[in-house]
Amino acid sequence: MLDMRLLKDNPDFLREACQLKGVAVDVDRAVALDARRREILLEKESLQSERNRVSKDIAAAKKAGSDTAPAQEEMKKVGERIGILEAEERDIAVELRDLMLAIPNHPSPDSPVGGEEANDEIAAWGEKPSFSFTPRPHWEICEELGMIDLKRGVKIAGSGFILYRGLGARLERALYNYFLDFHTTRHGYTEWFPPFLVNRDSMIGTGQLPKLEDDMYHCDKDDDLFLIPTAEVPITNIHRDEILPLADLPLKYCAYSACFRREAGAAGKDTRGLLRVHQFNKVELVRVCKADESYEQLELLRKDVEDILQSLNLHYRVLNLATRDMSFAAAKCYDFEVWSAGVGKYLEASSCSNFCDYQARRANVRYKDENKKTQVAHTLNASGVALPRTVVAIIENNQREDGSVAIPEALQPYMGGMKELRKA
Repeated sequence: MLDMRLLKDNPDFLREACQLKGVAVDVDRAVALDARRREILLEKESLQSERNRVSKDIAAAKKAGSDTAPAQEEMKKVGERIGILEAEERDIAVELRDLMLAIPNHPSPDSPVGGEEANDEIAAWGEKPSFSFTPRPHWEICEELGMIDLKRGVKIAGSGFILYRGLGARLERALYNYFLDFHTTRHGYTEWFPPFLVNRDSMIGTGQLPKLEDDMYHCDKDDDLFLIPTAEVPITNIHRDEILPLADLPLKYCAYSACFRREAGAAGKDTRGLLRVHQFNKVELVRVCKADESYEQLELLRKDVEDILQSLNLHYRVLNLATRDMSFAAAKCYDFEVWSAGVGKYLEASSCSNFCDYQARRANVRYKDENKKTQVAHTLNASGVALPRTVVAIIENNQREDGSVAIPEALQPYMGGMKELRKA
């Protein structure tokens, strides 16, 4: 959520945020509601002050034996008016909050303006692998090696849910254990293991709701709980409604979780194999920092993601995302796309985002600055990294003509010393 003071001081900033992100919100209505709210507060304050003054006069008049009935009748009307104003204020607060929650974060000035076509490639590492044969897509290799069972996955849960078996299940487990060890031992992150269900306040806190509710799994309507789309949600909400000591910042947290996304608008797009699924595994990185440090922290976070991809010898490129391609809540976002030889294209393996104070203002995460003044924190996160497409790239880029797959050297200890995936 953006600062409510902008409604009075700079409503054009809010209008520009909506325009740049391609989101339609009635900012004029929000401005009018905020103006009316301030009018109500002034009138209510005046009436309350009058009531307090007259109440003292009534008390003195009673003590002197004077008739107080007219004054009491007048104060009854004042009380009724205050009640009407308070009811209107409550209604305005609900509508105004809904409108403010619908306004996206304002993109940073150095984010390209436009949609996906405007994304700017700013870096790349490694080279595309070359083959003496035509590389095959991962779904053929995985089924031949008995790593996944797509048909039974559909039978159990429906399309978009993958049933891993044998080497596939082991590779998944090896990867997220490797990612967790890498970030905790080399990058100094504190590991958490969060719930996979969160309440509505947590989803609002990180910006998934109300914007993306149709893409979420609302699995318990009695308790109003949601399956998490990413560990970002529970981890960022660890400090919801808290004031953090300055000495604790920046916080660096990581967590493994299964992730659940309905992705209602993605039907028919990249649905083969592991390319687009509704449940997947991921290790998430979250940072919480001072307001003046978040862009520096974003570059450090970006380096952490690059380190893990380089350790797996995966060729990737880094995109500075355009305003309409980044997430609703992000102020700036880098996408990391790994090359995958079998499908012959780049696949998103990580997004690295600075939310500035947008999430922290929603979740009420604050800190005490050097002058002991309470400030709104800044939050960042990145996938460190998401498994499905990383698995795709590892399998397709390391495939051999005989159908086996070389295991990256860094991952071999996590596979019990195995150096290749081969059909039993």
